[in-house]
Amino acid sequence: MVGMIVTHRGKSPSIDPAATVAPSAVVCGDVTIGPGVRVLHGAVLTAEDGRIVVGEDTVVMENALVKARAGHDVLIGDAVVIGPHVHVNGAHIGDECFIATGAALFPGAVLERGCEVRIRAVVQVNTVLAEGTLVPIGWIAAGTPATMLPPDRHEEVWAIQQDLDFTGTVYGVQRGTSMRELLRGQSDFYGAHDDDEIIG
Repeated sequence: MVGMIVTHRGKSPSIDPAATVAPSAVVCGDVTIGPGVRVLHGAVLTAEDGRIVVGEDTVVMENALVKARAGHDVLIGDAVVIGPHVHVNGAHIGDECFIATGAALFPGAVLERGCEVRIRAVVQVNTVLAEGTLVPIGWIAAGTPATMLPPDRHEEVWAIQQDLDFTGTVYGVQRGTSMRELLRGQSDFYGAHDDDEIIG
């Protein structure tokens, strides 16, 4: 059984015959899924002007969101766990990484081989985790090299995050852009889904 397979902006997913996509999962756009990959119920892999490549024997668990945009492809290596309710947006994840339930990886994040991002932890935009790095439960990794801080140290996180250009990286606008202008651009961008075609 294969989930909802969708063509977006003229690009269709490529799913290896030895992969499994659950009936309630969605795979949309320029997505390549390798052999032995398992995409479980409710997961969404959507490539919107970018591409997603998932290596061998990787498991994308229930209700995970994996999203690519222009300039922010998602590359997921071999033998990776993307846990339930994980949010991966424009990040590169090396082989044998473990991304636990509810974790969030933002555009430009790079996780080298064997990293572990624990429950509800965050890897901020343009942050690099060296091989084997562990981000503790609920903590935030920010910067390169990554500094790891608990969420109650918001001012320290913010001091690092300011130099990472979150609004430019995620939305392509300068910090200080009004929400009305930012969302007008987002609305126009996502309007491209009007032309999507379900092919499977």
